[in-house]
Amino acid sequence: MKLYRFSLLIVFAWLINIPVHAQDTLEFEVSEHYTKQEVDIPMRDGVKLHTTIYTPKDTSKEYPILMQRTPYSSRPYGKDQFRSKIGPNEFLMKQGNIIVYQDVRGRWMSEGKYDNMRAFIPNKKGDEIDEASDTYDTIEWLVNNVENNNGRVGTWGISYPGFYSTYSLLSGHPALKAASPQASIGDFFFDDFHHNGAYLLSYWRVTALFGYQKDAPTTESWYEFPDLGTEDQYQFFLDAGPLSNLDEYYKEDNEFWQQLKEHPNYDEFWQSRGIVQHMKDIKPAVMIVGGLFDAEDLYGPFNIYKSIEETSDNYNTLVFGPWSHGDWARETGRQAVGNVYFGDSISTHFQRDVETKFFNQFLKGEANGETGLPEAHIYDTGLRKWDSFSEWPPKAAEPKTLYLGDHQKLTEAPTDNQETFISDPEKPVSYNNEIKTVFTPREYMTGDQRFAGRRPDVLVFETEVLEEDMSLAGPIEALLEVATTGTAADWVVKIIDVYPPDAENYEETQPHLHMSNYHMMVRSEVMRGRFRNGFEKPEPFEPNKKTSVNIKLQDVNHTFKKGHKLQIQIQSTWFPLIDRNPQTFVPNIFEAEEEDFQRQTHTVYGDSAIKFSVIKK
Repeated sequence: MKLYRFSLLIVFAWLINIPVHAQDTLEFEVSEHYTKQEVDIPMRDGVKLHTTIYTPKDTSKEYPILMQRTPYSSRPYGKDQFRSKIGPNEFLMKQGNIIVYQDVRGRWMSEGKYDNMRAFIPNKKGDEIDEASDTYDTIEWLVNNVENNNGRVGTWGISYPGFYSTYSLLSGHPALKAASPQASIGDFFFDDFHHNGAYLLSYWRVTALFGYQKDAPTTESWYEFPDLGTEDQYQFFLDAGPLSNLDEYYKEDNEFWQQLKEHPNYDEFWQSRGIVQHMKDIKPAVMIVGGLFDAEDLYGPFNIYKSIEETSDNYNTLVFGPWSHGDWARETGRQAVGNVYFGDSISTHFQRDVETKFFNQFLKGEANGETGLPEAHIYDTGLRKWDSFSEWPPKAAEPKTLYLGDHQKLTEAPTDNQETFISDPEKPVSYNNEIKTVFTPREYMTGDQRFAGRRPDVLVFETEVLEEDMSLAGPIEALLEVATTGTAADWVVKIIDVYPPDAENYEETQPHLHMSNYHMMVRSEVMRGRFRNGFEKPEPFEPNKKTSVNIKLQDVNHTFKKGHKLQIQIQSTWFPLIDRNPQTFVPNIFEAEEEDFQRQTHTVYGDSAIKFSVIKK
């Protein structure tokens, strides 16, 4: 078995997109403007959490505290070692704030045992702890011990640190006035490692990061990542066979791998670790941030926002831009995802005109909610412009339904059409058309889907060339009517914007591709068919019986422009983004054997519907 260590800088930059701020900050030396101290803050159970505090050298006024709690290290360690950039963005760094980073319990220089997605305890007693109590105890220490603080605290974070920012809303500390969870995990059964119960095989190597416990506080990584021994990830996982064969790489000391295998269904283990269901009666101001092409965390931001909106009376706003995971924390000038360009200086606009205004209003200003920001600031990824909405999803949007007709057409009414295809686990459909090895794929979210649509095991349905713009805003739902000759199957639905033949290439378009007739994926999702009636209890299909499978796709704000076409693709494999379904029902796919993997014939019926909402712009 081969293992290898990545450069920590590369790993952390990949995980959370270490901020590269809007402007050239070489002239701003953090050490010239901030002092740094490292402290170990005791929690209520006696465990100490390592905390790094950057305080402005100008002590003539008081400053709010901006805090990020992270499992990815608060480095660099050492009182004379400074980050080159601190805080959510360059503007907040230069304006002056007390910036705090903390290693969460059980990670890096903090004591205690790490619990991946630690469950929230609503009514804690005595020295019971969770991430909410650790946040409370940290804030309490900071406001009482850090000089020149104004008594107001804000939290922020991207990805897993975003989860801890969400969790901070449950701390109940009166000094916490604002939080910005960004690309926050909401529930590991629907974010990152699963999508609607399908295991995200593309995240398999990241299991090393979360699965191993350390023995003591450390500044060095204590885990190693498996080496695939090839640059062809598709072939590696195909050759590996059933998931059980991957036990060669992760033994019993990898707790997370054991948890994944032992809890294939949405049982109490996963349910207790979800954060969305706890977003009730939230008091601090909240700004949820996400990327419309975030391959990792779309479920979390949308559902955390909606949950707060339904149950709380606080300031709660939503920002979604044309970004992949964490892109908003850095500025590259031209904003593109994969082959598709969306505009210039989009992250700078967010950092300066949105994020900075939000935090300044609630941490330095009147805190009356008069930010000048809309309820929802959502980028239209077809028109390449920002939209402002007074609610999300927008009430002005009108529902529309299309059905899967014959001759690859989308129709206004259901048909008696039936389309069949053979799904072969030995020749699964790839999620992209590249030979590469990546930790968590990103670019495929806008990837060209022509390669898939030209396979016999991918069904295609599309509109005629649009004679006028059609703007989709809000969630999309696929209501499939299907059958299979087997007893198990996955169902994948993709929403695609088909460009016209005269579309011009972008600078970012790969040399072997052309935007002429480009099939840009706008949204996609998978449903593991065994969970069609509930995620707690899997059910087999009855062979050859027409069955309903409903799939919720995450929200979009995308205009299919005049001259384009809206296309739907339907398939049953998506490899190695998700693991292969044996297509023979087994209680636990992590324990499936070679003989369980069988070719099956699937049928999709013409009364299957795609439901979405259209708005006039």
